[in-house]
Amino acid sequence: MKLLGEGFHWDELAVGDCFRTFGRTITETDIVNFVSSAGMLESLFLDAEYRAAHAAIEGRPAPAALVLALAEGLTLNATAQGTGLAFLHMEMNVERPVLQGDTIHVEIEITEIRPASKNNRGLVRTRNRVINQRGEVAITYTPLRLMAGRA
Repeated sequence: MKLLGEGFHWDELAVGDCFRTFGRTITETDIVNFVSSAGMLESLFLDAEYRAAHAAIEGRPAPAALVLALAEGLTLNATAQGTGLAFLHMEMNVERPVLQGDTIHVEIEITEIRPASKNNRGLVRTRNRVINQRGEVAITYTPLRLMAGRA
């Protein structure tokens, strides 16, 4: 019996499967808490006067690491809760900034599936696109995960 909220098993997926997460709005609190916790005390993230004088974009940017962390939270809660075993590899491309007040969601496409060498586990690679409320891709990343198989 599958648990409510349980993620997919590697052997339930097929190359080409696509999923979309719920949305998540980036708040000032998200940015301040993240940069403070991570020690990313860069003026770009914390000093409005510095940003106004020096930044190449208008608005308060969120660090790409924060956006990735939030995207992973959206993704794992939707696809790998209880079935994801390890995050093994990733390539990432930041295509545009995410600003305070932007709402992101993640579009996930299964691009590779193969069995692991033991224990009913498999390797699943996805192409994850973090998209803002205007339909613009902000970040693309391609994680490879070790996932459990069906019992």
